[in-house]
Amino acid sequence: VQLVESGGGLVQPGGSLRLSCAASGFTFRSYAMRWFRQAPGKERELVAAITSVGGVTNYADSVKGRFTISRDNAKKMVYLQMNSLKPEDTAVYYCKAVGRDDVYWGQGTQVTVSS
Repeated sequence: VQLVESGGGLVQPGGSLRLSCAASGFTFRSYAMRWFRQAPGKERELVAAITSVGGVTNYADSVKGRFTISRDNAKKMVYLQMNSLKPEDTAVYYCKAVGRDDVYWGQGTQVTVSS
């Protein structure tokens, strides 16, 4: 089982990034997918979620209207489009797969928002 995030980097405030998470080794379409983030000295927090069926989405209040989560079951990918980035969005971003009996985490990708 693998979840591999990519797309992080350094971006100026107001900029955009698109994170990707590639899944393998499990039945991706049966799993809800989530993006979390963890800033230095802070607890890991849920950013966005998408259901396995129907693609229903949910967002943290802090990112609502700026971030969009999506998934492509054929490609076994989940994405996080991040717009209007702020310095407080700086964190390591993780994707998480949630199944009926198990969960999987990726290794994370660093996002730094700074001028």
